[in-house]
Amino acid sequence: MSTAINEDKTPSLLKAAWIIAVVTIVSKLIGFIRDIIIANYYGASMVSDAYYYAYQIPSLSLILLGGVGGPFHSATVAIFSKLIPSLNEKPSEVVNKLYSTFMTATIIFFLALSVIMYIFPRQLMGMIISNGSAEMISLAAAHLQIMTPLLIIGGIVGIYYGILIIYKQFMLPNLSPIIMSLAIIGIVIAVPNDQKGYALAWATTIGAILQLIIQYPNIKKLGYKLKPNFEFTHNPHFKEICELLFPAILSSTVGQIHIYVDMFFTSSISEGAWTAIGYANRVFQFPVGILVTAFLVPLFPIFARLVADKDYDGIKNYFNKGVGVLFFGAIPIIIGILVVGYDAIRLIFERGLFDSTATFMVTEALWFLSVSIIPYVFRDSITRVYYSFNDSATPFIVAFSSIVLKLILNWILISKMHFGIGGITLSTSLVTLFNALVLGILITKKLKMDYKSLFINLFKMTIAGIITGAICFLCAVEFNNLVKLPLIPFEILKITLIAIVCLAIYIPLNLLFKMEYAGELFNRLSAKFLRK
Repeated sequence: MSTAINEDKTPSLLKAAWIIAVVTIVSKLIGFIRDIIIANYYGASMVSDAYYYAYQIPSLSLILLGGVGGPFHSATVAIFSKLIPSLNEKPSEVVNKLYSTFMTATIIFFLALSVIMYIFPRQLMGMIISNGSAEMISLAAAHLQIMTPLLIIGGIVGIYYGILIIYKQFMLPNLSPIIMSLAIIGIVIAVPNDQKGYALAWATTIGAILQLIIQYPNIKKLGYKLKPNFEFTHNPHFKEICELLFPAILSSTVGQIHIYVDMFFTSSISEGAWTAIGYANRVFQFPVGILVTAFLVPLFPIFARLVADKDYDGIKNYFNKGVGVLFFGAIPIIIGILVVGYDAIRLIFERGLFDSTATFMVTEALWFLSVSIIPYVFRDSITRVYYSFNDSATPFIVAFSSIVLKLILNWILISKMHFGIGGITLSTSLVTLFNALVLGILITKKLKMDYKSLFINLFKMTIAGIITGAICFLCAVEFNNLVKLPLIPFEILKITLIAIVCLAIYIPLNLLFKMEYAGELFNRLSAKFLRK
């Protein structure tokens, strides 16, 4: 009976997961448009650097801690869902009391941090960008003060997200980040050019406030009422929340520590360097984030169900298929970045204050970042397997141990070898590879994975990718020599041509090498085409 129920629920679960994936794609697309507009008006400048340096601190609360999948959201779902017997009834007094206690503690904690951030912004920015100029530190400190409210909002929004998802209101939490992007787009465009100095910081703060406002009516409608409650030590359910929350917060802050390490070393490179790295990360995340989200969101609940059923062969099978498809899609992305990455950056960003120097800075960072795609998708996939076994400690320990590696690599590549911007993203790629390798080895303590078939297929895909990349590079060189057109049509035509050549060579080569995922994909598409 239990298995049947699980099977019946799987389609609706996967449907919800795909809805989340689609909304995430829309969110990333609008975020990408936001970045294009910021690049147009600010370029890679001291002002943009100051904003992005300052934003890293409040973003820890709003995105990492309070975002969908963050500690506050996860802790809320884990504890409150056990206390709500029916989603059709108003929350009980016990649930509302826990809600008030959690909200009160969250507001007090983040309010204290906000006061510290507001009073000592220069000292905080001075520690993070100690190699920056006095003018840069002062500008970043002013931006940080404006964005102080984001700290408080992040925790509250995280709790709101958790409650809404418990009640199966998936759309609003996942659409919410779009509100901030739209606020930034509207305000940056509307503010006169001579007053744009702090417009980004104000727009970000207004966007965060709107995120909070848009969630509140639904929370109130569900029956949740905030009454300040300071019984932090006598509520066993609040103790459970804290036991879940603090390890998760530590895990989420590890990635942020990596960013602070990068910010420290980047401040010694050149003006606009941190902005360039930020844009490179966003360009990188656009195709890769969509690829990973589209496949891992529906795979995660499958892993969890298979672990519950102790179907370890099923886990291996689904893991190899999922990661194999991710590898298959990742290699053309790497080829595209290496061959026409510069052209894509120039087409998207190079206008207004974003000049050719900024284009090359972003492209240089992106080239070195592109080599991390394969370990990136493997790391994210194997991490889902750990989570399916209710093991979040191992990914945290591995990520935490890599902080020292990140420091050493940045020191060698930036301070000693003077790699510049490329050194920052190259160290990121090497750290990603380290995390992927260690997690891939340690998972064997839980089950013995079938890596042989996975990496044989990866080897075939890599050979096909190298041949495809070489041909694409030669085509790009000839295109540059033969075609003379204005910038926009030239870049559009070149990128389109290389994309067609890449797929026209890469897919047949994989079929020729009998790479099973390519064959399976080709057969499915052929069957659908023939049915039509």
